[in-house]
Amino acid sequence: QGQLVESGGGLVQAGGSLRLSCAASGRTFSYVVMGWFRQAPGKEREFVAAISWSGGSTWYADSVKGRFIISRDNAKNTMYLQMNSLKPEDTAVYYCAEDPRRYGNKWYAPPNPDYWGQGSQVAVSS
Repeated sequence: QGQLVESGGGLVQAGGSLRLSCAASGRTFSYVVMGWFRQAPGKEREFVAAISWSGGSTWYADSVKGRFIISRDNAKNTMYLQMNSLKPEDTAVYYCAEDPRRYGNKWYAPPNPDYWGQGSQVAVSS
C-alpha cells in the first residue's frame, strides 16, 4: 500500500519561510491530483492547495494565495509546499493528501486515512 510522509515543518517567526515535502514511499502518485490541508487547534481541517498530476494546474485557498507555492516532482514521487510570508494564523498541522476532490469551489479531503500523511507541525510566532 505504501505511505505518504511529510517533512519540513518547524517553528518560524512571522514573515519567515518554510518548505514542506510529502514523499510517497512504496507507492506512486503520478497520475492523481495531490493536495495539502491543515488543521489548527480547535478548528476543522481546511484546504490549503492542490496540484494536478502534470503540475500544470494549481489551486489555492484565498488565505494563502500569493504566499504559498505548491509543486511536485513525479520522478521523485514528492510534492512540496513552499510557504512564504508566514503569519501566526498559518500555525497548524499540515497534511498531504492523495486524490482530494473538488465539488464546486470547495475541496474535500479523501476519507480513507491511507491517502493521508501523518502530518507536519508548523508553528509561526509573532
